[in-house]
Amino acid sequence: MDITKILEELRQEHAQLEEAILSLERLAAGGKRRGRPPAWLAAAQQRGPGRPPGSKNKPAAATKKKKGAGEGGEA
Repeated sequence: MDITKILEELRQEHAQLEEAILSLERLAAGGKRRGRPPAWLAAAQQRGPGRPPGSKNKPAAATKKKKGAGEGGEA
């Protein structure tokens, strides 16, 4: 076994672990971050509990417009 090769591999792993620890610490700190979130974080936030899109999930403004248009406002 080559000791220098093992040491180099361990140093690389150490650097990767340091980066992972820093990233997790930033996430744990929380708070508002400026700028656009990473794609994986935005996708994770979009998925969640809720009803799928459908006729029952239309905004209230859209349903009011439809009801108002059906009534004979001017005669």
